[in-house]
Amino acid sequence: SLIPSSPWGTLNVTEAPCSLTDVMSEQLAKQLHEECNSFSSCPDVDLGLVGKQQDVDTSSDLMLAQMLQMEFDREFDTQLRREEKKFNGDSKVSISFENYRMVHPFEDSDSSEDEVDWQDTRHDPYRPEKPTTTPKKGFAGKGKNITTKHDEDVCGRKNTARMDNFAPEVHVGDGISMDLKLSNHVYNALKRHCQTEERRSARLHEKKEHSTAEQAVDSRTRLLMYKMVNVGTLENINGCISTGKESVVFHADGGSLQELVVPKECVLKVFKTTLNEFKNRDKYIKDDYRFKDRFSKLNPRKIIRLWAEKEMHNLVRMKKAGIPCPEVVMLKKHILVMSFIGQNQVPAPKLKEAVLSSDDMKKAYYQVLQMMKQLFEECNLVHADLSEYNMLWHDGQVWLIDVSQSVEPTHPHGLEFLFRDCRNVSTFFQKAGVAEAMNVYELFNTVSGQQVSSDSEADFLAQIEALEKMNEDHVQKRSKKIFASNCDDGPPLLNNDDD
Repeated sequence: SLIPSSPWGTLNVTEAPCSLTDVMSEQLAKQLHEECNSFSSCPDVDLGLVGKQQDVDTSSDLMLAQMLQMEFDREFDTQLRREEKKFNGDSKVSISFENYRMVHPFEDSDSSEDEVDWQDTRHDPYRPEKPTTTPKKGFAGKGKNITTKHDEDVCGRKNTARMDNFAPEVHVGDGISMDLKLSNHVYNALKRHCQTEERRSARLHEKKEHSTAEQAVDSRTRLLMYKMVNVGTLENINGCISTGKESVVFHADGGSLQELVVPKECVLKVFKTTLNEFKNRDKYIKDDYRFKDRFSKLNPRKIIRLWAEKEMHNLVRMKKAGIPCPEVVMLKKHILVMSFIGQNQVPAPKLKEAVLSSDDMKKAYYQVLQMMKQLFEECNLVHADLSEYNMLWHDGQVWLIDVSQSVEPTHPHGLEFLFRDCRNVSTFFQKAGVAEAMNVYELFNTVSGQQVSSDSEADFLAQIEALEKMNEDHVQKRSKKIFASNCDDGPPLLNNDDD
């Protein structure tokens, strides 16, 4: 039927009433329809999930809950990526929402079929790996997880890797294969230490090449010894028999030399060319008139040759006076060849080590007293280092050795050296039980012919220094006259070429 027109406008047609059940079901249908449309519009959602898992048994509530949770996490991460992209836009500096995503750790399977042998993979857990450092661009990661080259852990690993560049002689251990982090302070200290040790090693190597480091036999000294064997002066060199601060003594079998008979057994006294051994010993030679003009601190290696030459001249004087001492065979630079005091390569014992009876000890005392007087009066020498360690007992008599530091009585400290020798000799024989041994003051006056009297050592030394000062004005004239009358030419010398 037609609806009559009304002057007040169109009339509202009332709908036919329906039940509450129908309304609720219709609203529920609309809601479900809208939700379905919203999910279907999402392009990133895996719609095939349900279809893929249709064969999965969903009778278990736990399995069904896990499937629903995975689907919810997937949808949440998709929406989070969308918001992150919208938030950052085209900005060069981006902010990551990574920490807000639903991330589940990987769970290893209990099945043995899923296990993979580590030997078949590139990542060997037992293989040492070098510490990882930052890439070439200087940083790694994004946003909150960005790591630059100034990071403390990155710098520590980089410093550990740099230890591989140290010198080969620096043992860095297995720290490189460990996750060791060295701070800049520690690494710089190690680097400076390695550089210092490298320079020190170079200096020691250079010093070893130009000086006698081990048993006084460097390359130059060894060459001189080989030449002595090659020319026939020596048959062979057997080995070292004594080592001291200033020299090393080798035993050798004698050969032949023109116009001179070489003893069957000889010794080679090799003066060490290590210069620090002679810093405190130049006082024995610089004031000796025989070497004063040739002494020079600017050429210390020549001082060592003068030292060997000085012992040669002193031995020649002593041999001429009949004092038991080694006989000089030849001198070659800093090597002095002498006769051997001993037998069958066994050196004679020192007076300190010799086992003597009381009669032999008394005999030795009078021999030493006589030799000291001969040395002072006939040879015009003071031993300057006389003790039980520089006297040998051989064939029932005392032999004097090591006279390289011996000086003349006119030396500025000659009488002081004589007093020191007398003190050593007097103390040794008094302790050895020789009742006839004189004290140091009596022995000094007996040997020197002086009449110094005093009960205290300080006063006695003061009078000795006064005597030395009295002779200081006449020392050169008197010494030259004595040297001209007592010193003859020494033994034949080989060509003493410079190095």
